Amino acid sequence: MTQPLLIEIGVEELPAIPFLKELPNIEPKWQKVLEKYGLESEFEFYYTPRRLVLWHHDFPTKQPTTYEEFFGAPLHIAFKDGEPTSAALGFAKKCGVSVEELSTIKRGKSEVLYYKKEIKGKESKEIVPQMVDEWLKSLDFGKSMRWGSLKEEFIRPIRWGIIALDQHFIEAKLYGITTSNSTYVHRSVSTDPVCIDGPKDYFERLKNGGVILYPDARYEKIDTEFAQMEKEGIVIERDEELLAEVVAITEFPTALKGGFEERFLELPPEVIITSMKEHQRYFPLFKDGRLQNAFVVVSNAFTEDFSVIVKGNERVLRARLSDALFFWQNDLKRGLDFEGLEEVVFMDSLGSLFDKEVRELKIAQYLLEKYQKLFSEPGVAKALMERAVMLSYADLLTEMVYEFTELQGIMGYYYALKQGEDEQVALAIKEQYLPKGEESELPSTLFSAIVALAKKLDTLMALFSIGKIPTGSRDPFGLRRAANGVIRIVLEYGLDFDLGQIFEDLKDEYKPFDIKKLEEFFIERLYQFYDLNPSIIKAVVESGERNLLELDKKIKALAQIVQSSDFKEVFTTFKRVANIVKDVDTSQSTPVDEGLFQSEYEKNLWERFKKVRQKEYTSYEERLDALFGLKHDIDLFFDHVLVNAEDEKLRVNRKNLIASIYKEFKKIADIKEITS
Repeated sequence: MTQPLLIEIGVEELPAIPFLKELPNIEPKWQKVLEKYGLESEFEFYYTPRRLVLWHHDFPTKQPTTYEEFFGAPLHIAFKDGEPTSAALGFAKKCGVSVEELSTIKRGKSEVLYYKKEIKGKESKEIVPQMVDEWLKSLDFGKSMRWGSLKEEFIRPIRWGIIALDQHFIEAKLYGITTSNSTYVHRSVSTDPVCIDGPKDYFERLKNGGVILYPDARYEKIDTEFAQMEKEGIVIERDEELLAEVVAITEFPTALKGGFEERFLELPPEVIITSMKEHQRYFPLFKDGRLQNAFVVVSNAFTEDFSVIVKGNERVLRARLSDALFFWQNDLKRGLDFEGLEEVVFMDSLGSLFDKEVRELKIAQYLLEKYQKLFSEPGVAKALMERAVMLSYADLLTEMVYEFTELQGIMGYYYALKQGEDEQVALAIKEQYLPKGEESELPSTLFSAIVALAKKLDTLMALFSIGKIPTGSRDPFGLRRAANGVIRIVLEYGLDFDLGQIFEDLKDEYKPFDIKKLEEFFIERLYQFYDLNPSIIKAVVESGERNLLELDKKIKALAQIVQSSDFKEVFTTFKRVANIVKDVDTSQSTPVDEGLFQSEYEKNLWERFKKVRQKEYTSYEERLDALFGLKHDIDLFFDHVLVNAEDEKLRVNRKNLIASIYKEFKKIADIKEITS
C-alpha cells in the first residue's frame, strides 16, 4: 500500500552559491536513505530560498518483510549421542530460539544447523522522522552554523517542518523544532504560519500565497519576462550561473528594468558589468553589441507596484558606479607604472612582485628568442616585450583593482591603452592570466601567449624551488592550473617545448631544486588532459619523450591506432615482442649479424624492418602503421624460428632482431605498457 508523502524543511534564507554547489547531491542523498530503509520510491525535490521539499506521489506505508539467515555448526558437532552440544545451544541463543526450533540445511558437503528469521517491516510513519534527520545531516554546504543552544549545525537555522503522510501529520523533533501542519507563504503576503490539511492543500496554499515552489517554473517565468523585454530591441545577457543564483534566492521572481546615467558609460564595460552581476545580481543590457545604461533586476517581491523597488536598485547601482568612476579618473591621472611593486611582497623567500616581473621578463625574452621565427617582426616584439611584462602587475596598485580585484589585468589593458601603450602590450596585460580553467579562452596572440607562459613558468619554478609542491588534492597556489595552462598554450600555438631543456636553461634564477620533480608534475597533468585510456599516455611517456608538442603528437597517433577495431588482434603479436625482449637491456646497442640467419623468415623480417626503419615519414601515425605492418613477418618468424635457441650466438642474435623492432617502437611509445 502507498500514500503520498510530503516533507518540507523551512529555513532562513539560504545563501545561493553554497546551496547550488550541494544541489546535485541532495536528491542522491535522499535516495540513499530510502534504499537504506527499504522504502525506495520515485520522488521529486523542490526548493525556494526558504524551504527544501521532498514529494512522493506514492510512498510505501510500511517496510517490506525481510528474512535473515543463520548458519550453525555441522550436525556431527552440534549433537553428541542425540543431545545438543554447546555449539548447538550457543547457536540457538544467538538466533533467539530454542534448539527444537532450529532446522538443518545442506551447505557444501555437510548438513548444518539453520535458522531463517523473519523481520517484519516497520510502519513508515515510525521511521520517516529518523530518515529525514539522517538526510539533513548528510547535506554538506561547506560552512554551517549553530543557533540557540543547539549542538547540531546546518547551513541556516531551521524554523519549521512538515512531514505529512497523506492526511496524517507525523511529529518529529529536528534541529530544535517540532514538525507540525503549518507552513509559511511569501513574506509579502503574510508572516503568519498557515495551517494545511494535507499535501494537496499545501501546494494550493503556496500557489495562492505567492510562492512558486518549482525551480523550473521560476526559471521559465524569468525567461518569459526577459523575452518580453527583448521585443524592445535590446538583448539581455543570460548568464546561466547568475540565473541559477536568482532562481535560488526568489520565491516569486519578477524581472524589472532599471537604468543609470549615461555618463557612467565612460567606464570600461567590465567595470559596469562586474558592479551589476557580482555585487547586485543584475543582468546587463546590450543593443547592437554595445552596453546600455540600463539593467534588469529580478525582484522577489509579491506586489503590483514595483516602482519603489526599481528606484532602490537604481540608487544602489548609482552609488557603486559613482565610486568606480572616481577610481577610474584618479587612476588615469596617476598613470600605469610598475614603481611601487617593490613594496608588494609576492611570497616569503621569493621577493616582491617587482622581483617576480624581472624573473618573468628573463623567461619571456628567452622564449621570444626561442620562437622568433614565428614572429613576422621579431625585433618589434622584442622591443615591446619588456614593456608588456614590466607593466603586467601595475594595475594592482590602482584604486579600481583594489576595489574590484577580479578585474586585474583587464583594468591594466584599459589604462595601458589610455596612456598610449602599443596595443600588443595592452592586450598581453589583459590576457596574462589566461587560460583561467579548462574551458577558459586562451591568449589571442603569440605575443600575449609568451607573456602568459612566462608568468606561469615563473610561478611554477619559483614555488617548486621553495618546496611549495601540491600534495593530495591541496593546491593552494593553483600550480596544477598553471601547468595545465602551459600545456594548453604550447599545443594551441604548436610550440617546441622540451620540459627538461627549458627548466635547465631557466633554473639559475631560482634556488636549486629537483627539475625532474617539476617535469613529472607536468607529465601527471597529461593523464587528466586527455580523455583516453591512461595506458596510451603511459606508453608514450615511458618512451622518454619530454617535449610537450611531440608528446601530444605521439599520444594522438598511438590513440588513433589503439582505438581501431582490428588493433586487439594486431597487438597480440607485439605484446609477444615486448615479452621476448624483457630481459634484454634495450638501452644498450643490440647489433644484428645477418651472417647468423639460418632461415628465410629471419632474413625476410630483417629486410622488411630495415626498409621500415630507413623510410622517411610525414607523421607518427604513418610510422606506427608501418611498424605494426610488420605483424605478418613477425608471426612467420615466431612460427618457424626458435628464438631461445641452445646456441648462445643464435639466441642473442634473434633476440637482438626482435629488440631492434621493439626499440624502434619505443622511439614513439613503449608498447608493453598498452592495455585494453
